[in-house]
Amino acid sequence: MIRCGIGYDVHRLAKGRKLILGGVEIAHSHGLAGHSDADVLSHAIADALLGALAAGDIGQHFPNTDESIRGISSIDILRRIHALLTKRQARVINVDATILAEAPKIAPHIPTMQKIVAQAIGVDESRIGIKATTNEGLGAIGRGEGIAAMAVATVDVGGRDRRARRKTNGRPGGLSLPNLPAPRSCYSERSEESLNRF
Repeated sequence: MIRCGIGYDVHRLAKGRKLILGGVEIAHSHGLAGHSDADVLSHAIADALLGALAAGDIGQHFPNTDESIRGISSIDILRRIHALLTKRQARVINVDATILAEAPKIAPHIPTMQKIVAQAIGVDESRIGIKATTNEGLGAIGRGEGIAAMAVATVDVGGRDRRARRKTNGRPGGLSLPNLPAPRSCYSERSEESLNRF
């Protein structure tokens, strides 16, 4: 069963903090404030993966009231979520994410981010899409007060559910598809002639 999840995160920029995005430390005058390393990209991806599993959000699994995880690497959070995916016999098909930041320049760091995130969630880096854009000077992001990220994850939650369907399909107590007549094609020479007019 193919399922999708959406993730979004935003953090304020603050002095005295490292700026970490996608597991990459980027030189900048400010970093992101948060209970963990405040890596908004990894947080957005984490929420997207959890959403695909209908397994809550990052705040439920890693609450900011838990002092034992203060300063935790968000890449480590992704590794733990990957372990949850594996436990539920799910695999990541792909992730697509966008970072919204007025500064610094993100593009030079994207290939490294893709590699680190891919390793954390157990997929080839070709399955990780990361983009960056500005907010055109609009709002808090545009004023350089923070950085945000959004992500979509596609996950194959197969495993046990798929095997269960195979075992019960067409047997007593299981669901089976009715025998339906073959669908009639809506294609005809006349329809082709109509299309050729345009």
